[in-house]
Amino acid sequence: MSPLVTINDLHVGYARGDRVAPAVRGVDLTIGRGEIVALVGESGSGKTTVANTVIGLLPDSALISGGSVVVDGVEVVGAKERALRALRGSVIGLVPQDPMVGLNPTHRIGRQVAEAVRRRGVSGPQVDLGVIEALEQAGIDDAVLRARQFPHELSGGLRQRVLIAIALAGRPRLIIADEPTSALDVTVQSRILDHLEGLVRESGTSLLIITHDLAVAADRSDRVVVLQDGQIVEQGRPADILVSPEQDYTKRLIAAAPGLAHGGRIVPRFELAPDQVATADPVIRLESVSKRYAVPGAGGSFLALDDVSVEVARGRTHALVGESGSGKTTTLRLALGLEKATSGRVVLDDVDITDLGWKQTRPLRRKIQLVHQNPYASLDPRFTIRQSITEPLVSFKVGDRRSRAARATELLDQVALPASYLDRLPSELSGGQRQRVAIARALALEPGLVLLDEPVSALDVSVQEQILALLSELQERLGLSYLFISHDLAVVAQVSHTVSVLNRGRVVESGSVAHVFGSPQSEYTQELIAAIPGQRAEAVARSRELVHD
Repeated sequence: MSPLVTINDLHVGYARGDRVAPAVRGVDLTIGRGEIVALVGESGSGKTTVANTVIGLLPDSALISGGSVVVDGVEVVGAKERALRALRGSVIGLVPQDPMVGLNPTHRIGRQVAEAVRRRGVSGPQVDLGVIEALEQAGIDDAVLRARQFPHELSGGLRQRVLIAIALAGRPRLIIADEPTSALDVTVQSRILDHLEGLVRESGTSLLIITHDLAVAADRSDRVVVLQDGQIVEQGRPADILVSPEQDYTKRLIAAAPGLAHGGRIVPRFELAPDQVATADPVIRLESVSKRYAVPGAGGSFLALDDVSVEVARGRTHALVGESGSGKTTTLRLALGLEKATSGRVVLDDVDITDLGWKQTRPLRRKIQLVHQNPYASLDPRFTIRQSITEPLVSFKVGDRRSRAARATELLDQVALPASYLDRLPSELSGGQRQRVAIARALALEPGLVLLDEPVSALDVSVQEQILALLSELQERLGLSYLFISHDLAVVAQVSHTVSVLNRGRVVESGSVAHVFGSPQSEYTQELIAAIPGQRAEAVARSRELVHD
């Protein structure tokens, strides 16, 4: 039987003024019917360009200079838009990375799924039945209710399932999933990937996964294809790639992936004795805090945090882990003073800030700074890097223009960026470079405590490794304390001394990372650890090694 997708000697570039920057160079790839193939590599490796070529969604600046892409017998390269539209939905379904971008915020869920249902020729009352069927196929409970809701009324995991439902609604022969779970908690990620894999196996649909997470690729695919600088450098079965990678680039990706670096096991960086966990001098304490929010229109309220106690030791990192809705971000907002606790106390440097007003807390803001998840969203796109870094200094009237300029140069050096970047805009930097700028900005006022909200979740594994190493180096050199929020337990183990596990607004387990992750007492913590990607592939790889031995 012929492959569903055949790519031969594909060359794609992007016009940049008078020149064309190559993005894909001589790629040869096939996807069999019912096969799951994972394309992995760093940003700029060509993964998304290959996928967009297959579905015919390359931007106007893209130029295909050679090669062929045949999907279910149809040549895509050079095809008219009408022919490409006939492929989309019915032959190829797409699950985009960002559900809030992929979904129309002004349309109800049912209407958006219905568009895909109608593309296969369904009309009348059968459309509603097709919508419900697609939502249920994607694992969405109470599909009738969800069809009437808007995207903002759903959690991140549910929105991602809606995108899967839209892709399934046209009953395609190939589904392209572009980073389908990169921003989701490990348990939600695991459930969605389990469901998507099950649907593919049952229906015989092919699946192309685009991901920078080698652990996810290894767990979920029949074949891993590694791209570097627009070229395929290695491909094979996941277990073979993990046991005996041929290329140094693949070896570096495996070493940088927290879920694979230690054979699928969590290996905490710090080993703390029980008497080292407690601290008599925390930089911040949240003492039995609760936070209740009013529910508009319902006349009731929602308890987001229930009697939560957390403290961060000076010079150490304390992590908060848990699924979406567990209370991590609410805890961070209370620590930052952006929310008032309904009950309990927040103490920063021995000052009770629970009920202080804005004028009273503003001087204390110099002691505590925040690094967001998305560095591009946290930096003003109109500001140069110099302006972004010096803005806190200007706001607090620290120094003059000359001293601020010197401080900006010093801060860029601290985060290992050249001074020549000071006059660039955020759009001229990579994701990892932008996050380094965000860290430099947070350090401008010399805070003692930095809050890190998923600081590496949107980065490639190799860039992620660099940022985590930078944070550890800055902590050792400057004596910084971190409150670290992450859904990735393997990342937490790399940088954190202690951890609190939150579930539905309550701390279910707390202590040293080595103790909590090494011998979890809560079933919820055990579930989080079991969901870490990379363990399935490592188990297969180890079994093969035993057979060879």
